[in-house]
Amino acid sequence: MCKECGCGENNIDEKGTISVGKEILAENSHIAAHNREHLDKLGVVMFNIVGSPGSGKTTLLEKTIPALKDDLKIAVIEGDLETDNDKNRIDALGVPCYQICTHGACHLDAKMVHHALHELNLDENYDIIFVENVGNLVCPADFPLGENFRVVVLSTPEGDDKPEKYPTIFHGSDAVVLSKIDIIPHIDFDTEKCRERSYNVNPKARFFTVSAKTGEGLQKWLEWVKWAANSPK
Repeated sequence: MCKECGCGENNIDEKGTISVGKEILAENSHIAAHNREHLDKLGVVMFNIVGSPGSGKTTLLEKTIPALKDDLKIAVIEGDLETDNDKNRIDALGVPCYQICTHGACHLDAKMVHHALHELNLDENYDIIFVENVGNLVCPADFPLGENFRVVVLSTPEGDDKPEKYPTIFHGSDAVVLSKIDIIPHIDFDTEKCRERSYNVNPKARFFTVSAKTGEGLQKWLEWVKWAANSPK
């Protein structure tokens, strides 16, 4: 939990009960609901892409956007502690992208995204907005952004036990994308165990296995994104 954003603050009431940043979480939920309502009115579907640093979030977007942008109008919000490295990669794809640098905070929050949405100019009639959250499997779980769908990107080098070790973020997600499956022959990773553990935590989440390097599994992921873009919850 980060100190900069306050998500790790403990408040103790008169009964001695510890609550974790109640006011912060409540305010975030309020702004997230506003974001969602605003986007729903415009017919925009927002995806919150979460995962550890290096899990392959940006690479997944680099494969997804070119495949969809002829049929769907797409924009991206990039979240990182520092640098616009990932924004530069998205800019090269020819879609609008707004960079949020949190300067130490371990997750995006709804207020940051609210500001970014206005900077993107929503009058452009976007179909999809992808938000790439700060690399983290913990804090983003407690901070909805107003998204329609949350997607966890899990890379094979992280281990097949992550859904059970970090259940909160998997439990609140609509899809799990297992990335870097092309290196499975070279590491100790059991895809079916990972799938089963993901199902045990969240039986409703779709589970995709993909390799950005070889293209394996990408078509099923793309089909789901297209379905989701036309079927907001």
